[in-house]
Amino acid sequence: MVIYGLYALAILVGVSALIGVIVAYVKRDDMRGTAYECHIDYLIKTFWYGLAVLVVGWITSFILIGLLVLFAGYIWFTYRVVAGFIKFNDGKAVDPNGWL
Repeated sequence: MVIYGLYALAILVGVSALIGVIVAYVKRDDMRGTAYECHIDYLIKTFWYGLAVLVVGWITSFILIGLLVLFAGYIWFTYRVVAGFIKFNDGKAVDPNGWL
């Protein structure tokens, strides 16, 4: 739950996502075989895909399409964090390989 909180804080302050992914990697082995294993993988993939979108958005921002990429990435990241947290809170699994 703490990692979801760090990711939610990253919506406002991006650095906390980096802290969240580090914590996720540290706790990954502890979560093996539990119901939370898929959530850790989900959060790790959310970070890396979000970072990739951020880099592409920055690179292409000079031609203005990057602003659209950054906005879409922000919405996608926010959706993933909120949807994942709701499933986590309900005790349901998430598909770490799903895009949405």
